[in-house]
Amino acid sequence: MRASREAEYTQYVEARLGWLRRTAYLLCQDWQGADDLVQTAITRLYTHWGRARDATSLDAYTRTILVRTFLAERRTPWARRVVLPGGYPDQPARSHDEDARLDVRAALERLPPRQRATVVLRFYCDLPVDEAAEVLGITPGTVKSQTAKGLASLRDALSPVMEGRYG
Repeated sequence: MRASREAEYTQYVEARLGWLRRTAYLLCQDWQGADDLVQTAITRLYTHWGRARDATSLDAYTRTILVRTFLAERRTPWARRVVLPGGYPDQPARSHDEDARLDVRAALERLPPRQRATVVLRFYCDLPVDEAAEVLGITPGTVKSQTAKGLASLRDALSPVMEGRYG
């Protein structure tokens, strides 16, 4: 890669690294896994930089790589067999209702990978159905059904918690 293209790549990754880590964390539900996912995604972005920089939306291209990498890793038997213990405690930022935030994270973590990916893309990344379908490589109808199932599971998981807190 020429020096100017490499500088563009480095500048882009440095500027978007926080966003990539947060999105990866929502998908993986742990910071170490998120860091690994981001590393894999930016490596793939590097190898396809010529194509990526000419894309209509570089962020959309990068997000697609990130989500598809996450889903591909979840399909392998290794991801289902190997569970690495968390060695470092996650340090969440302060929010108004920390308990509610932790409840939502726990509920999100229990969703199957594709449902989690659709919920993250639709509500965290604020993508319309068609764009989420393109990122995931599935039909818009599948995005809608996976989103509906994911939201129903989140509601079921969170309703007893919220009733106990506010009811």
